[in-house]
Amino acid sequence: MIIGNCSGFYGDRLAAMREQLEGGDLDYLTGDYLAELTMLILGRDQLKDASLGYARTFVRQLEDCLGLALERGVHIVSNAGGLNPAGLADKVREVARGLGLDVAVVHVEGDDLRHRADEMGFDGALTANAYLGGAGIAAALGAGADVVVTGRVTDASLVVGPAMAHHGWTPEQHDALAGAVVAGHVLECGAQATGGNFSGFLDLPESARTAPLGFPLAEVAADGSSVITKHDGTGGAVTVDTVTAQLLYEVQSTRYLGPDVTVDLTSVRLEQVGPDRVAITGVRGQAPPEQLKVCVNELGGFRNQAELVLTGLRVEEKAAWVRDQVEAALDPRPAEVAWSEVVAPPADAVTEEAASVLLRCTVKDPEAGPVGRPFTAAVVELALASYPGFTVTAPPAAPTPYGIYRPAYVARDRVEHTVVHADGRREVVADPPTAGPVEDRTGTRPSPYPHPSDRLTRRLPLGTFVHARSGDKGGDANLGLWVAHDDSAKYADRVEWLAKLITPQKIRELVPESRDLEVEVFLLPNLGGVNVLLRGLLGEGVAASTRFDPQAKGLGEWVRSRSVSIEDRLL
Repeated sequence: MIIGNCSGFYGDRLAAMREQLEGGDLDYLTGDYLAELTMLILGRDQLKDASLGYARTFVRQLEDCLGLALERGVHIVSNAGGLNPAGLADKVREVARGLGLDVAVVHVEGDDLRHRADEMGFDGALTANAYLGGAGIAAALGAGADVVVTGRVTDASLVVGPAMAHHGWTPEQHDALAGAVVAGHVLECGAQATGGNFSGFLDLPESARTAPLGFPLAEVAADGSSVITKHDGTGGAVTVDTVTAQLLYEVQSTRYLGPDVTVDLTSVRLEQVGPDRVAITGVRGQAPPEQLKVCVNELGGFRNQAELVLTGLRVEEKAAWVRDQVEAALDPRPAEVAWSEVVAPPADAVTEEAASVLLRCTVKDPEAGPVGRPFTAAVVELALASYPGFTVTAPPAAPTPYGIYRPAYVARDRVEHTVVHADGRREVVADPPTAGPVEDRTGTRPSPYPHPSDRLTRRLPLGTFVHARSGDKGGDANLGLWVAHDDSAKYADRVEWLAKLITPQKIRELVPESRDLEVEVFLLPNLGGVNVLLRGLLGEGVAASTRFDPQAKGLGEWVRSRSVSIEDRLL
């Protein structure tokens, strides 16, 4: 079976659905629109209009492409239903009627726990959604669905469900299911698997970088193995490194826990088997955990921000003065006032912009009042009464609400995974056999490699031959580091070196913000790298974080730029 992806987030390229349908052979087309932050956005949409709560761009794509998908026999599977999969299913039927098409539309629900939030301990939750698996999607497709829309299933379930239906897998076929989870994880973020956000982007052919990046495909076999590829003629590239980049994105330990299966990430093997073709084999799985993860979003209050420009000499002293002035003028004082750090610009900068740095003040409070005019006035009124060269990057803005994300867990028997078929029939999906609680520390220290002997070294950027990909998991940051596949003769030695180098202590040196945080390092030798979890780096999650990079998207590139001691023999 051939399955493609046409969306990695709510806001991805609208044309991707048509590109995937017209680009070549396809059996199933998925679209991933949800993230923790997206659920918060959809929850706020529903506060204004209860009929909303789904990704409206998906409807626009179907208006353009639904007829083409039916003509080509491609089944569409998407989690665009968000908080209102039933409402989205009705909207899809409305679109089909307007196009004169006869379409079997099925939706999957049961993930939304808001109506039971208080009894489950999620008091005050704006959203509370359990992560469902792919079995409901498989049941929908098995009953003849042309379009399946879901609420909060795991991103990888969008591939697992079609694979289960196509190959007839049972819940006990853990290795096959695990292989599909890995393929789904590679596909879920769209063009990130074909060169997007890839630290080795300069290694891609120029033609691959000038054309719009193609979205990925997976050819999933009956045993769960797969080949990741893309349509001919599209931009980007599919290599072991681009696939590794996505594979290490936003995973936590060596065990990837899902509602259908637990994946052993140390078993994954990648191999370049042709141009833009990477095989994924050897994936092992075991029974899933007995609990389901729940994404809980709460309204945290209101926030505002001012960004001041400091130019030229003595920027540290300028920053200190304006901080003192603003702090003294805040009345009432917001519950939280956070200032960024400043670093002096280079001496004798040849442009004014190069000679300038930014000082950012972020304020948060349960109420809008303290972060509204009292805050913006405290900043603006200093325009002629503070440091020389005072200016701001934007005019004063009104407070905006923010949310707080927290993960939670519920027993499976408290969630009713339900498929609502095209004829209105409701089917409750049975839970798979589970393995009980799963806690993994496999792959953490001590390293299986012997301690390094003293050798001549040079101080160079870590990214000299190490790639990185980073992202967010609520308040935690995930950082994947692996050795580039550009020198086969030195590859094994470089992998050993990286495994010895990256310890929790070393990460705290490379990322000083993590000096007081819990840091975990997991070894993934088959992938030539390590996965690092920095717990709490992002505070209370993306929407609440005051950090410069609240989703840790640039964390990997910063770490690659940090200097480390590299043995001469590895260069």
